Amino acid sequence: MSQTLPQLEQRRQQLYRELEQVGDFRPGMISVRYRKCGKANCLCARKQHPGHGPQYLWNTTQGGKSRAENLHLGPELEKARQEVENYQRFTALGRRLVEVNEQICQRRPVPELADAGAFEQLKKKLQRIYAGKSSRK
Repeated sequence: MSQTLPQLEQRRQQLYRELEQVGDFRPGMISVRYRKCGKANCLCARKQHPGHGPQYLWNTTQGGKSRAENLHLGPELEKARQEVENYQRFTALGRRLVEVNEQICQRRPVPELADAGAFEQLKKKLQRIYAGKSSRK
């Protein structure tokens, strides 16, 4: 069933309200790691031992650089978990918002120009804006 323009605008407003409710967020993921300490006489050196841990890490890549931060079990880990979860919610809402906006753009009518003079001015303006932006080289 196709939605009308007012229905889509109402849906967009609802998505904006949901975005306001997201709260603090940060990109990345939380991983659990076990590591071997390297001491020959330690329990972790045994073949079946998983290693020391668990160690909780928040991992992200921003601006082409990887970052990792140790998190302590308890309130710190729960805070980071909630922030990562909120980021996933934020990105999902953003995708839905783009989809709704695209539908709005497709349904919104093209404005009518008052006269031929306005049409010629608009053509000249658009030609200036897009002059030299062709993909031909």
